[in-house]
Amino acid sequence: MMGQKINPLGFRLGTTQSHHSLWFAQPKNYSEGLQEDQKIRDSIKNYVQKNMRISSGAEGIARIEIQKRIDLIQVIIYIGFPKLLIENKPRRIEELQMNVQKELNCVNRKLNIAITRIANPYGHPNILAEFIAGQLKNRVSFRKAMKKAIELTEQADTKGIQVQIAGRIDGKEIARVEWIREGRVPLQTIEAKIDYCCYTVRTIYGVLGIKIWIFKE
Repeated sequence: MMGQKINPLGFRLGTTQSHHSLWFAQPKNYSEGLQEDQKIRDSIKNYVQKNMRISSGAEGIARIEIQKRIDLIQVIIYIGFPKLLIENKPRRIEELQMNVQKELNCVNRKLNIAITRIANPYGHPNILAEFIAGQLKNRVSFRKAMKKAIELTEQADTKGIQVQIAGRIDGKEIARVEWIREGRVPLQTIEAKIDYCCYTVRTIYGVLGIKIWIFKE
């Protein structure tokens, strides 16, 4: 486990996996484009969080892909539990579009938001991390939460998974790192498609970090 870790997505770009944002910018405008992407992602997540207090804690967003052209910003939200957004669909999405446009104040570009449902939500590290975060906030012991998460991924037919939690686990005074692995997680194999996410949880006794690697195929 020692040694240098690189983000599995960045390591595989251009071979088996591709970027979550697709656009081209001149060097002097690049930073603006980057911040714009971050704003889009943040405002979508905030909107979903606000409108979902009603049901479970998980937002269920696996990833948000952004494609930009000269006159159009196309945002695709891959969501695991679309009921949350699609109950009264057209109005919700319009409202979301308005929110994001307010954040961006883009004058001459159209914003288009599409929602795609994913088949096995618990095969995606983000949704899994949200699940574990919810468990930890409710003071479930971390081992139980990890085991449950691994059970959920096994149902979503994945080849392997590794979960790592760091911080003041169970409110102990000394922070530590605990991890658990099931199946194969070949991080060095570029051909292997690995999904990764890193997620922060604010618990009562401090901040915990969750990292999840899922070996797809």
